[in-house]
Amino acid sequence: MQVVEDFLSAKEEQEIIAAIQAAERNTSGEIRVHIEAKAVKDHYKRAVKIFSHLKMHKTKARNGMLLYISVLDKKFVIYGDKGINEVVEDDFWEATKNSIQTHFQKGAFKAGITTGIEVAGKALKRYFPYQKEDVDELSNEISKG
Repeated sequence: MQVVEDFLSAKEEQEIIAAIQAAERNTSGEIRVHIEAKAVKDHYKRAVKIFSHLKMHKTKARNGMLLYISVLDKKFVIYGDKGINEVVEDDFWEATKNSIQTHFQKGAFKAGITTGIEVAGKALKRYFPYQKEDVDELSNEISKG
């Protein structure tokens, strides 16, 4: 859909992928970004469905994180897998959410996404530090719906 294609430039998408790669060099956690024009149901439920569709629950430590963005709805959801949610405090995603929201409110979408990825990567590092035997279990590409 054109709305999704126009949301970020090709250069911005590459910068987001580079931010994911940089964050994942410090954590065994896996970070993905999914962008779609409009949610067809509740945003949280849609994020859960996309998480499953992308097979993010298949990571060894169940430590995947999805940043789901619904462009026309102007909504986003941060969804973390079971392995993360079992060990972190209840407000674990607040700093990530706040950093994204601050940029999004200014229309700085790429900056919001990259900053959110950096903040999430640092937070995940505390619980899931990078190990030299770690492999990149999930694609770093931005998925679109």
